[in-house]
Amino acid sequence: MKPYEQFVANILKAAGTARTDPGAVSGLVQDALKSAGLLPGMPPPQPQAQNPSFVDLNAAPAWARKPAATPDDAGAAAETAAGGGTGFAGFPGFDAGKMAGWAAQFKAFQAGQAASHQAPAPRNLAAEPGEFLHGSFSNAAGTRAYRLYVPARAAAGPRPLVVMLHGCTQHAQDFAAGTTMNALAEEHGCLVLYPEQPRSANANGCWNWFEAAHQGREGGEPALLAGMTREVLREHGGDPGRVFVAGLSAGGAMAAILGAAYPELYAAVGVHSGLAAGSAHDLMSALNAMKGTRGRKAAAKHGVAGRLPAIVFHGDADGTVHASNGEAVLRQFTQGAPLREVEERGQDGSGRSHTRTVLLDADGRAVAEHWVLHGGGHAWSGGSTAGSYAEAGGPNASAEMLRFFLAQRP
Repeated sequence: MKPYEQFVANILKAAGTARTDPGAVSGLVQDALKSAGLLPGMPPPQPQAQNPSFVDLNAAPAWARKPAATPDDAGAAAETAAGGGTGFAGFPGFDAGKMAGWAAQFKAFQAGQAASHQAPAPRNLAAEPGEFLHGSFSNAAGTRAYRLYVPARAAAGPRPLVVMLHGCTQHAQDFAAGTTMNALAEEHGCLVLYPEQPRSANANGCWNWFEAAHQGREGGEPALLAGMTREVLREHGGDPGRVFVAGLSAGGAMAAILGAAYPELYAAVGVHSGLAAGSAHDLMSALNAMKGTRGRKAAAKHGVAGRLPAIVFHGDADGTVHASNGEAVLRQFTQGAPLREVEERGQDGSGRSHTRTVLLDADGRAVAEHWVLHGGGHAWSGGSTAGSYAEAGGPNASAEMLRFFLAQRP
């Protein structure tokens, strides 16, 4: 069983079997969350090449920060264990012994991950021919900084715009280095926008894909990102008919949300190691979604009316976000008329194999692609180790996404 699966299995099992004082368990839960860097004020986990632990989650919810329970609370927990009541702050009681053992195992796993981490290789983004500009956007939902790559080559007309959403613990320059999207943008004459999530909005720098306040249209982070997209289009000569959004992990989940919420703004979406829009609404449902138990329902409930072109990458050995979430994202954006599937298998120069499924409409046009990366982990495929959460092996996800995006009809 993978570490993240053990985490979810233990916490859910303990939640339904305990008969002890929930006040004592509160400290164990907080210790475990601290070890994962999920409580406010804790140092964020260091970037890792792949398989990081819970990189998609926000700070601990309110229930984990409550003071020790009163005797009445303990009685309620005991009642829950016997089959009644709601238990500790709306959850069944916890088994303190099992939680203590789990906490020790999880801390040991974290220590091993930190010890095996290798820092990204340096890369001089300033040496790229175009401009990598700093900017900021504000609206009623808040303020976010961004970086924007503007190619050096002269524009023959309005430029395509690709919005790239980083994963947790990352930032714009790190994500640009790992995906090498700027070099491809120079070749194809595209603008590339890299919004940045501040730690004030999420302790680990994650986009808040799992909170209901950030999953709809004209509110929260989707409204900020859509407004930023429109402003960059106006100010930098972007083509309104060729605007695309892509992301990794938490950024991939937010890209799916943007595509679902603003199909008139984004002409296609790319999701790498992410989740379908609506997969979660809080911490516990996020853990289940990452395990792969909610994606199919989310895809059915939050399908995109009228269909939106989508390209999805996911490693089948991803130890952070289960690969079934990639299938859920694909189905979310391809509901409607039947599509014909064409499957092909391939292998890159590093020996890594993949399966690519292309979905064709009645006119034979490719409206979606699903890339399953065999043996791939939680990292951007075909990227550069100059950035975090990127691996050089496998198909070049950036090149394939850009090819798919630019093939879409305005």
